[in-house]
Amino acid sequence: MLRLVKFLVVLVIVAAVAAFAGYRYWESRLEAPIAVEEETLYEVPRGAGYNRVVADLAARGVIVDEWAFRLLTRIEPEAIPQLRTGEYMLEPGMSGRELIELLGSDRVVTYPLTIPEGWTFRQMRARLDAAPKLENRTAELSDEEVMALLEREGRYPEGWFFPDTYRYHKGMSDVDILRQALTRMEQVLDEVWEARSDDLPIETPYEALIMASLIERETGAPEERREIAGVFKRRMERGMRLQTDPTVIYGMGERYTGRITRADLQEATPYNTYVIAGMPPTPIAMPGRASLEAAVDPLPGETLYFVSRGDGTHHFSRTLREHNNAVNRYIRNR
Repeated sequence: MLRLVKFLVVLVIVAAVAAFAGYRYWESRLEAPIAVEEETLYEVPRGAGYNRVVADLAARGVIVDEWAFRLLTRIEPEAIPQLRTGEYMLEPGMSGRELIELLGSDRVVTYPLTIPEGWTFRQMRARLDAAPKLENRTAELSDEEVMALLEREGRYPEGWFFPDTYRYHKGMSDVDILRQALTRMEQVLDEVWEARSDDLPIETPYEALIMASLIERETGAPEERREIAGVFKRRMERGMRLQTDPTVIYGMGERYTGRITRADLQEATPYNTYVIAGMPPTPIAMPGRASLEAAVDPLPGETLYFVSRGDGTHHFSRTLREHNNAVNRYIRNR
């Protein structure tokens, strides 16, 4: 009996040692470096589960001991993260455990997408359509359908998307970018409107958005935005037409080919501020924050006119005579 007891004790010890050795070997397979010699892009497809990804990694030769990763679901199920759709950069020397942790993290490879200030919604949609690795869900939709998809049914889209650089990863769609830009514009517009001056000729945040779009399209010089806003403010207060060329261009739509004629200036479109009183009915572009701030805080002064110098800046005038002289100097002579 004593001999049997000793045998059983030895057997238990051997089994424990073997189990420990087996556990350590299994763990060493997970801690071993993955088989990549340079940075390698790997994509977790939409809806892919852990076992599918492990099999794919093994088939690609990224991991050698597939069994060790499958065994993880039994021994340490809590160590298996919820895998996230997207692309990940696999690094040389990364362990198997680090690889699994990476695929469940938010460290996806991202790509920049820049929407410049002053662009139209049509230009934004074209850039979204051309963005690599961004799922396009709106290509066949009208502008009205896009706004309905964004839960802004009936709203005209122009001006409502904040121009900025956004980052996206594979698995995201153009709707995700549009929703970010829309929410951002609404937030910035609310903030700017709360800080507005008291004596504005505009009465609503949407009118501020329209005014900001005119300022954005008139100048790219930061130091001029508030002065242009001041000119527009004074012209509106005196009942003068705004007479800003970008509204003529917007009203022409795709007919515009780079040149405005006298007939274009006289054409009665809803946007032609040489013909209509006040501002156009909608924004004509996407204004940045600086133009929004200028729209609600115009620079005080006496100037009523401005003309482009041809270098991105403008000459501002108080009187029509001074303005005509500036036009002769900067436009007609040129």
